[in-house]
Amino acid sequence: MTAAFASVQRQENRAEQLESLRRQMSGKMSGKAVARPDDLLPESGSQLAIPQWLAESLPVQLPRGTVAVLSGARSLLLGMVAAVTAAGGNVAIVGQPDIGLLAAAEMGADLSRLAVIPDPGTDPVEVAAVLIDGMDLVVLGLGGHRVPQTRARAVVARARLKGCTLLVTDGDWQGAPTRLEARVCGYEITAGSRPGFGRISKVRLQVSGVCAGRRVIGRARTG
Repeated sequence: MTAAFASVQRQENRAEQLESLRRQMSGKMSGKAVARPDDLLPESGSQLAIPQWLAESLPVQLPRGTVAVLSGARSLLLGMVAAVTAAGGNVAIVGQPDIGLLAAAEMGADLSRLAVIPDPGTDPVEVAAVLIDGMDLVVLGLGGHRVPQTRARAVVARARLKGCTLLVTDGDWQGAPTRLEARVCGYEITAGSRPGFGRISKVRLQVSGVCAGRRVIGRARTG
């Protein structure tokens, strides 16, 4: 009885923490006007804001309320986080303790619209499902695990209902209609003041996979 009560109490505490997080995000972000950079595709009621460089590689725009599995170079994930927050959307990152927030900010991310839950506990899928209610985009790190279709179906239905896109990394989501892999294939260097010195100004990516049932293969530049 004591163990069962403790388990229920932990679940209630987690639910209260997530509800508190949603209230804080709502209060912080309501009524805030956000400038839209020129290199973002405009966000519509049915499509997620994505970087222009990614749109050029996709056969169709990424619809809201869908699930996509991302792998490979982190620039793809960070670029999408930057695009959504810069366009005024709210993003939650679950189970990604080593996410590069500085790199996201350099890509134009609005960090005030970003919630990070580095340690979601034993069930990150449950945490992501709760956060779907108040977010435009949820990034879910699975830590190498696989979500079977029997469980994925309910989360997908919730995401579709709420118009929230779920990006899955570090694992597999059975039945996901979009699967993208990014690979770094080159860099562009801005020369420094001294010969032989400079900084990386752009990263060249090769993006491949499947989007909405259509084959994806293309190259893009980020920066």
